[in-house]
Amino acid sequence: MINSVNPSAMPENCDIRAAARGELKGRWTQPVLCTLVYLIVIAAISSIPGLNFVSFLVTLPLAFGFALTFLNFMRGENRDEMVAQPFQVFKNYGRYLGTSLLQAIFIVLWSLLLIIPGIIMSYAYAMTPFICRDNPELSASECIAKSKEMMKGYKMKLFLLDLSFIGWFLLTILTLGIYNLWLQPYVLCSHAKFYEELKARQ
Repeated sequence: MINSVNPSAMPENCDIRAAARGELKGRWTQPVLCTLVYLIVIAAISSIPGLNFVSFLVTLPLAFGFALTFLNFMRGENRDEMVAQPFQVFKNYGRYLGTSLLQAIFIVLWSLLLIIPGIIMSYAYAMTPFICRDNPELSASECIAKSKEMMKGYKMKLFLLDLSFIGWFLLTILTLGIYNLWLQPYVLCSHAKFYEELKARQ
């Protein structure tokens, strides 16, 4: 099962979400535009026929860049330049490609056992993009291992945080995906806040 201890030192998930909303309040324009551009680029790359593997070499590190953009946002950094930020990972392409690819491989291998182990390990590795950004001296495998160590006892908490967005997810379905432009920033800001709180307690 997803590992769970009593994470009493961590804020409640409702407080993590409230912190994310607080940072987004009155500042939704850039996060929404960033999400729109990111989703269009991902869809365009993924739709190119015959280039499935090549598309992975672009979309995997780009997903890291998208997550890091919202870590920057929660830290109050470059909030007026969000649209271009996900693409900054290509300045250090090898590092982010290697880390994102290795993380994906590990999750796939765990998923080959059963779906549940794959889900559990995806939460174990969830902090990898943030760790990769904050610890440039670490190798890809070390970033993944550090995320796994960091998330001991907190995988269930992050799972429940994600589960708490179910209402927003249903709104996304009802609006034919349009509401996802607001959902993604909200989720990623919450993940970034989760990381910051977890990092402070390590």
